[in-house]
Amino acid sequence: MADQRKSLGDLTVSPLCLGGNVFGWTADEAESFAVLDAYTAAGGNFVDTADAYSAWVPGHVGGESETVLGNWMAARGNRADVVIATKVGAHPDYKGLSAKTVKEAAEQSLRRLRTDYVDLYYTHYDDPGLPVEEFLTALDALVREGKVRQIAASNITPERLEEALLCSEREGLARYVALQPHYNLVSRHTYEGPLAEVAARHGLGAVPYFALAAGFLTGKYRPGTTVDSARAGRAAEYQGTERGERVLAALDRVATARGAEPAAVALAWLAAQPTVAAPLASARTVQQLGTLLAGAGLRLDEHELAALTTASA
Repeated sequence: MADQRKSLGDLTVSPLCLGGNVFGWTADEAESFAVLDAYTAAGGNFVDTADAYSAWVPGHVGGESETVLGNWMAARGNRADVVIATKVGAHPDYKGLSAKTVKEAAEQSLRRLRTDYVDLYYTHYDDPGLPVEEFLTALDALVREGKVRQIAASNITPERLEEALLCSEREGLARYVALQPHYNLVSRHTYEGPLAEVAARHGLGAVPYFALAAGFLTGKYRPGTTVDSARAGRAAEYQGTERGERVLAALDRVATARGAEPAAVALAWLAAQPTVAAPLASARTVQQLGTLLAGAGLRLDEHELAALTTASA
């Protein structure tokens, strides 16, 4: 994957971003270490987490994923070799983006990650009640202190993203270089249009989450099937829908012709879309990771891309 890397500001990242939401949740520390080892052995260097992962699990408090990731980097001694992205704004104890929250949450993330800097720091959700200048100034301070290299946004409207980018330019503050939108073959409206246009106009790289629609685009979730997965409920939203069935049929055709898994084809389609720097996907096991890595290396031709785009319209 090293020869396919993209740039986000001064960060050079792999064409597949490995999601860390499962670390310390559906993957224990040993399983997480095995996936991380396999990912980096294959040339991957871009790992995504958040301070809120996995606060939704009974008995968890948030920060479990960061802790696993920090332990792995300490055990492997490879901090300088990986690009670590984490997020602020959704931890139960650090909600929102006030200057105080951003500063304190960042310190806690650094402690759990066992590092003195984060490569890419996302605002996990916008805080519409705050002027963009407040959280941008707080993020800028972290950049100036060397605790954050680049900043990025997730879950933000086109209008607020534009406002934030113009504020950074006007005030000389740290500027978003990336965007993490909800985007995949069965959820195109969540990114395409005004949000993607803002990203393109300002040169932001997109790192789409739910790249496989919570597992639906793996092809495991079909009418009459039951899948034992923590994300089965979300994937079932697409099960049996007209668009979902069209997309799965198109994925099956391309996958069969290419000798690939549907998930790999879905990731390859996403990677080929304008502004997309690296799809984001998680793997609970090394076996699951293999399919994701295959997607990162798959290049679809214009007819295959067009067929998938038409099926997902």
